[in-house]
Amino acid sequence: MYKRTLALLLVSLMILTMAFTGCSKPQTETAAPAEEIIKVGWMGSLTGDQAVWGQCELDTVKMLFEEINAKGGLLGKKLEVIGYDTKGDPQEAVNVAKRLTGQDKVVAILGPNASGNAIPIAPVLEQAKVPDIATVATNPKVTVLDGKVKPYNFRVCFIDPYQGAVAAGYAYDVLGFKKAAILYDVADDYSQGLTQFFEEFFVSKGGTVVAKEAFKFGDVDFRPQLSKIKEANPEVLFLPIFFKEAALIANQARELGITIPLMGGVQGTYIVNHVDYDDPEVQDLKSRYRTKYNKELELNGYLVHDAVVVLVDAIERAGSADSVKITEALETTKVKGVTGQINISKETHNPEGKDAAIVKIEGDKYVFQQKYSAK
Repeated sequence: MYKRTLALLLVSLMILTMAFTGCSKPQTETAAPAEEIIKVGWMGSLTGDQAVWGQCELDTVKMLFEEINAKGGLLGKKLEVIGYDTKGDPQEAVNVAKRLTGQDKVVAILGPNASGNAIPIAPVLEQAKVPDIATVATNPKVTVLDGKVKPYNFRVCFIDPYQGAVAAGYAYDVLGFKKAAILYDVADDYSQGLTQFFEEFFVSKGGTVVAKEAFKFGDVDFRPQLSKIKEANPEVLFLPIFFKEAALIANQARELGITIPLMGGVQGTYIVNHVDYDDPEVQDLKSRYRTKYNKELELNGYLVHDAVVVLVDAIERAGSADSVKITEALETTKVKGVTGQINISKETHNPEGKDAAIVKIEGDKYVFQQKYSAK
């Protein structure tokens, strides 16, 4: 009797075990199958000096994908972003690109937010046949090298020649300055590019660059360079550099009695920006971001928003999440973004003819001056 009872108990336990095992399986299957997800990569700086902009980019992409998915997704599928920190390092950017294309099997990549990281990933993209849409990578070499377009590199921002030309043209045509000085970072591709194109366009207008001084990243004393600039007696000082160095330079310039207008990223200076923060067309995006994250949207957020707009448009027109078909569609992009009209050139993969916003920094506010295009 004991053995019979034990046998019945064991059978009952087996049935119960099978029942619970059967119940757990559907819970696993409730997750969307791989074929119902469109994986999109993101890369950018989440650590270091540029982390605030990288984090804003990634947060913006997450918000936009959530909004798209809440409305039914894209092509009946959910969008998923897979993001990695490049640490602002070119080799790490290459590693991330390999991981996204090889391991994660993304159909496209958004970012990175620096030219020095966007340029070296081209061979990885070409081998994997996966397109990348850079956000604030403005160096011409991001999309074109030796006169030949890189087949899988695109961007939504205007490029250094245009940005430098806008700054030079505005200084000459609108502000009326005929003599300029430049102080730039000799070790930074972005700074070197802007310097070159500002000088070329300013001189072509009829102006003269009376002083051009350089420093290296990490320098904190700019008085020797500023003293030489003061002796040259320019009417305006162009600073194609990041905010940290620009703030130090501005303070030291004033200490030395340099009172001329500055074109850079600090209080009281003019900057060439990708967007007018007071433009009515950007207010909804700003509000949604502020509501979700309880902080203000940075410049990179506007540009990655437009990168998402461009990508979604390409996928819809391609009618497919195939990376090669997406790439083909990207080459004929014509969409309106919050930073302006984006018409991608097939020859350069750049947005041609975008207006720049001239902004003056007054206190903690960016005061719009006017839209300006270099001609």
